Amino acid sequence: MGESIEEQVDKPNRETYEYSGSPVPFITLLGLAIITLVLAFYGDAFGILVGLGFEQTLLMVIGVFSLLLLPGTVAINRQWQEAIILRFGRYKRLVGPGLFFKWPGAEKFLRQDMRIQTLDVMKQEVMTKDNISLIADAVVFMKVINTAKSLINILDVKLSVVQYSQTTMRDVIGNVELDELLEKRDEIADRIKTIVDAATADWGVDILSVNLQNIELPDDMKRVIARQAEAERERRAVIIKSEGELRAAKNLEAAVRQMSSQALYLRTLSSLEDISFDQSNTIVFAIPLDVVSGEIMGLAGLAGAARTAKEVQDSEKALRSKK
Repeated sequence: MGESIEEQVDKPNRETYEYSGSPVPFITLLGLAIITLVLAFYGDAFGILVGLGFEQTLLMVIGVFSLLLLPGTVAINRQWQEAIILRFGRYKRLVGPGLFFKWPGAEKFLRQDMRIQTLDVMKQEVMTKDNISLIADAVVFMKVINTAKSLINILDVKLSVVQYSQTTMRDVIGNVELDELLEKRDEIADRIKTIVDAATADWGVDILSVNLQNIELPDDMKRVIARQAEAERERRAVIIKSEGELRAAKNLEAAVRQMSSQALYLRTLSSLEDISFDQSNTIVFAIPLDVVSGEIMGLAGLAGAARTAKEVQDSEKALRSKK
């Protein structure tokens, strides 16, 4: 038993190339044209009496008509094309790239491009789950994998894929919030691709990918997002600054623990020297008394010793003058 049309259509393309190179229509019409013209002009030589009347005219008409139909038996598909043959309006066979033959008048063919095609999903206004209106568009990459299905099951496969993708994009975006849409664009695009691919399986096409191109937000929403981003950057700056101050305070505390009072005093004097280059400025620097108490006591003792030595010298001079 022969296969039904549905079984032939559902077969993969490589298994349904039938008679794409068979020259039967061309040879039949060419042979008919040669035979009729030879009989019309040289029938007497073959023992066939053909008069100059109706018989000869009929044979000539058949021969000439057969010659005129010869170009209609030949067609060519390019490397990226496939075609289906319809005989009296019914699907007959699938032909691949290259030269193929058909019966003129009885058979017609419809071609399909097998290359990857890019389809633009027009911009449309959509509403997210959190009631934010935006404008989005997408690009769909598709490829025909079953020529018979793409030409028999659907009127315009490209237009249908675009319209279905547009509807699916609106539904998917409507079920997510704005933050999720902006953060997970690839995941949402894959979700759209999966839905469209499943719905178009009977159309003989394969959806390779769906990419969300532009997502245009209202101006007020852009300003809100800009303020949010600015506040986030300020928060990070404050955190970084506070962490730096905390680390500096820990380092200073460790340095103070290792420095003696004399070293701290020398460090203080070094700081005073660094900031005292400008003679026009008066610098008041407070130093705790306990930091320099040792130095002050030493200087006081030195001053007392010097005063005592001077008094001794003065008394000796007075005694010498009396003598």
